[in-house]
Amino acid sequence: MKQVARILRRPATRQRGAALLLLLVVGSVAAASLLISAFSRSNVEQIRERRTVATLGRATDALVGFAATHGRLPRPAVSAIDGRERAQPCAGEQDCSGFLPWVDLGVEGVDSWGKVLRYAVTPGFTVPPIQRVSAIATKRVQARDGRGLLFYTVGQERCELAAQCAPAVVLSQGRRNLGTHANGLRLANGAVANLDEVGNDTASIGFISRAASDDPRLPGGEFDDLLAVVPLQTMYELMARARTLP
Repeated sequence: MKQVARILRRPATRQRGAALLLLLVVGSVAAASLLISAFSRSNVEQIRERRTVATLGRATDALVGFAATHGRLPRPAVSAIDGRERAQPCAGEQDCSGFLPWVDLGVEGVDSWGKVLRYAVTPGFTVPPIQRVSAIATKRVQARDGRGLLFYTVGQERCELAAQCAPAVVLSQGRRNLGTHANGLRLANGAVANLDEVGNDTASIGFISRAASDDPRLPGGEFDDLLAVVPLQTMYELMARARTLP
């Protein structure tokens, strides 16, 4: 009878083993799916970031080309949905900060997340002819070091003729937080400690460009903005070749 009982118990043991194996297989498949999904999301975001960096590069190239052709940089766009250059002259630094005039430049006006690119330009550089001997570029850019302290990567605290800053910057406000959608809808801030992003959102002179992070505990909070500057000397050189610089 004991031998019979052992024989009768074997199928149940095999069933439990098969069930455990099935659970392991299902668990492995689920884990693999999560990993693939996470990798796919990460890969997509990396692609979007690279595309946006390329878009910013084309925008600054187009701005330099515009200056070489017209003897000045363009004013901001009419609005987030009208990419033509605004007709009215800039009343000041804040008034000369808005959206990239993508129509006049012949480039994309939005980043890879569908947000309209921001643009800030020194007012004096929007009026021809630009006087190289007196025009002072006013846009400054800072980053953060390993301790979270700000330092200048473009310009300095005081922009001067002998120590120029940048004539213009183009900004993508990244995947998360703030910005304006291509349909003109203003996007809300989804974070509470992203001080550097909030600063960029309203800046007209001083901007932040640092490594991306989703950690709100870091100095300046989470951050995913991308920024490019118009190189002053390159712009001057091309304008001089085109004879649009006095």
